Amino acid sequence: MTLIHSARLVTSGTVTEEAWVRFEGDAVAEIGSGPGWPADADVIDAAGGILTPGFVDIHSHGGGTASYDGDAGQIARAMAAHHAHGTTRTVLSLVTATQETLRAQLGLIAELTGENPLILGSHLEGPYLDHGHKGAHAPELLADTRPEDIDALVEAARGTLVQITMAPERPGAMAAIPRLVGAGVRVAVGHTAAGYAEALAAFDAGASILTHTFNAMAGIHHRAPGPIGAALARDHVTLELINDGVHVHPAVAEMLWRAADGRVALITDAMAAAGAADGDYMLGSLAVRVENGTARLRDGDSIAGSTLTLDEALRQSVDVCGIPLAEAVDALTRVPADAIGRADLGRLDVGSAADAVLLSPELEVERVWGAGNVLFTRSA
Repeated sequence: MTLIHSARLVTSGTVTEEAWVRFEGDAVAEIGSGPGWPADADVIDAAGGILTPGFVDIHSHGGGTASYDGDAGQIARAMAAHHAHGTTRTVLSLVTATQETLRAQLGLIAELTGENPLILGSHLEGPYLDHGHKGAHAPELLADTRPEDIDALVEAARGTLVQITMAPERPGAMAAIPRLVGAGVRVAVGHTAAGYAEALAAFDAGASILTHTFNAMAGIHHRAPGPIGAALARDHVTLELINDGVHVHPAVAEMLWRAADGRVALITDAMAAAGAADGDYMLGSLAVRVENGTARLRDGDSIAGSTLTLDEALRQSVDVCGIPLAEAVDALTRVPADAIGRADLGRLDVGSAADAVLLSPELEVERVWGAGNVLFTRSA
C-alpha cells in the first residue's frame, strides 16, 4: 500500500487542498483531506505539491530514441522516457506502412498489452489518409479502405486496436466507420481534405475524435468551417491538440480550449526524439531531422510528429495559453481516457487506477506511479 498526503489534489476539474490518497494494489482505495490519514502504508509527504491522475497519451509514436513500430525492447524504452514526464498509460501509434507490417506490429502490441496494463493498445494513423494532407506518411503506401483489409487489421489486433485515423473522403472510408465502431475501435478524422459536410457526416456515422486539430487539415474559414467546425458542432467529438507552441500558435490553442470546453485532449504525437537529443531519426520509413526540438522530414520539410512530452504540454497550456490548472490537467487525464472508453483512468477516485503524478509548484514532475507501482522518482 502507498499513501500520499499533504497534496494539492487536482482531478476531474476540481482542486482539493491538504488531500491524501491511498493506493492498495493497482487501485485507489481511499481519499480524504486534512490530518488523520491511515498510517499502515508506505507514507509519502507531498509537502504541498500538486497531485494529479496519471497522464494518458492516446497519440504517441515513441521517445527516448525508440519507436512504437519497433520491437518489444524499443517499445519499453520509449514508454520509460514518457513515464519520466508523467505519462502512465499510452496508446501506441503506428504510422503508415504496408498491410503486412501493420498486421505484424498490431499482433506484437496485442501481446504486450496483455502483459503490461500501462499499454492501452494501438492506434493506426494511416494508411487511409489524403495524399494532399499526408504529413510525415509515405505517399506510396497510402490506400483506399477495403473491407477485407479492415477486417484483417482488426483481427490482427485481437481486440486491442483502440483508434484509427482516416480521411473520410477516401473511397470506402464512410462505409468502414460503422464497421470499425462496431468492432470497438474509435474512428478519428484526420490527414484529410474533407470539408464541413463530409467531416460532419463522418462524425454522425460514429467517428468521435479529430486527429491533431489544425494539423493536416483545412483550417476554419468564415465561409468554410471545415473538419474543425464539424468537430465543434458535435458534442461527442474529442479534439486532439499538440500544444507545443510549434504545431499550433498559443493564441489559436487558447481559442480552441474556449470553443471546445471539456473536449480538448492534449497529446504528444511524439516521435523517437522526444526526451532525446537533436539529430537524425526515422519515423516509419521516412528520414527525419530534429533541430532545436522540432522534427521535420529531410525530404519536403514537413513537420514530422513532435518531441513533446505531456508535462511540457501542461506547462505550455497553463503558463503560455493561460488555461486554468484544473482544466489543463483534465485535458491530459480524464478527457483522453474518456475518449477511448476508459472511465477507470484519468481520475483519482476510489476504485480508479492507482496512476498518479506528483508535480512541483512549477509543474515539474517529481514522482510518477502507474498501476500502484513507482515508475519515476526525480533524484535529488
